[in-house]
Amino acid sequence: MSQTTNDSSASSPKRLERFMQTFGPLLALAVVWIGFGLLESYLQQTAFLHSAIFTPDAVSQVVQQSVVIGIAAIGMTLIIISAGIDLSIGSAIALCSIVGAKLIVSGQGPLTVVAGTLITGALCGLGIALLVVRIRLIPFITTLGTLLVLRGLALALANSQPINVQDSAWLRFWLNGLPAGWKWLIIPPGGWLMIGLALLVSLALRFTVFGRHIFAVGSNEQTARLCGVAVDRVKIWVYVLGGIFAAISGLMLASNQGQGDPTGASGYELDIIAAVVIGGASLNGGIGSVFGSLVGALIMTVIRVGCGLNGIEESTTRIVTGTIIVVAVLVDRLRQQTGKS
Repeated sequence: MSQTTNDSSASSPKRLERFMQTFGPLLALAVVWIGFGLLESYLQQTAFLHSAIFTPDAVSQVVQQSVVIGIAAIGMTLIIISAGIDLSIGSAIALCSIVGAKLIVSGQGPLTVVAGTLITGALCGLGIALLVVRIRLIPFITTLGTLLVLRGLALALANSQPINVQDSAWLRFWLNGLPAGWKWLIIPPGGWLMIGLALLVSLALRFTVFGRHIFAVGSNEQTARLCGVAVDRVKIWVYVLGGIFAAISGLMLASNQGQGDPTGASGYELDIIAAVVIGGASLNGGIGSVFGSLVGALIMTVIRVGCGLNGIEESTTRIVTGTIIVVAVLVDRLRQQTGKS
């Protein structure tokens, strides 16, 4: 009887840990969203449920602003789960937006534009992977260098000028608000694309051998090798996939802005990594969730939108966002220490 009681009490923290790992980011999103509703109700003396943050337009705006970071965060989740990092993803997004824009202005059709952009992103990821896997360079330093290289390529390719694609109806359709007659979608088509990609990758992580190998490599690379996992191949594919998702984000960025911008997505690499960490991933690898990363991206966007609706200055918005990132890293560290004890 005593043994059963001890086992039950020991398993309770484990159940709580699994619950928080699964639903913690979603609860945090709810708290942040409701918090801004309460703040607006207090500052503007309006009914709580009538707060602007809860309106369909605000929801659509939050999703629209989250898509570029959210899609890139899907690829970054795979990289971080495998214990890697990619600081050059913002530059890759900008480069891919330029490639897509140049193909559009040269008169290429949608299929060619998408294929060319995805290939560009895949090559960016492959280049990083070869440096990390074959030459054994440290991912942090490697991608810090490729951040500058890819940004320089984007500037050179565009002659340091944005490339206008306002007239590309098929591209603008994805993330330029809800087109007339498409209001039933509630959120822009790019938002549904982000959700569909997240679902696809989540299923792959959970139910495929490749997905299990990604977690194995991130948890303990040496053990994974001893178990017969092709570690180098997994790492290469993870970075290539990260580049492909960066390419999709580049197309979404061009769709949203109506141009390919060589200086676009500046600083996005920090937002993307922060979204993955806020979503519950560990920078030490082996832990992560695609939907957690999307929720992390939404949390950061809700903070920006909520601060804007309440007239909060940009400086305060940055302080709040940075504080949340630090707290997320602290939670990750405490979780690791608890797991070891």
